[in-house]
Amino acid sequence: MSVFSVRTTKRTSIVNITSYVKEEVKKSGIRSGFCVVYVPHTTAAVFINEGADPDVVRDIAYMLERLIPWEDHTYAHSEGNSAAHIRSAIIGNSRVIPVENGELLLGRWESIFLAEFDGPRERKVIVKVIGEK
Repeated sequence: MSVFSVRTTKRTSIVNITSYVKEEVKKSGIRSGFCVVYVPHTTAAVFINEGADPDVVRDIAYMLERLIPWEDHTYAHSEGNSAAHIRSAIIGNSRVIPVENGELLLGRWESIFLAEFDGPRERKVIVKVIGEK
């Protein structure tokens, strides 16, 4: 298992972490198995989507802002970050990616992203590669 940190810069930030995860898979020496990517935070998430066109993640962030607005006076949670908790719960805090021949089996355009919804902060990402060497 390995842990790395990502520093976010805005309330909502989406950071491409694919290169970090690929490096951890390589260091593990696992040839065939699975890679688990997990963020141990209730206001952050991890997802896989297109990484070739930055407009895709901009659109995702934009629509999350519209669907789950930060300012909503009906939220009961008293800390004022209910929108961040809801966004994180919907997207999820982990992903499992197959590993074959020592490589992540991501699609041609796919990348792995950390989504920050209550930043700026420093976030931990846990990577666990399980399988055969």
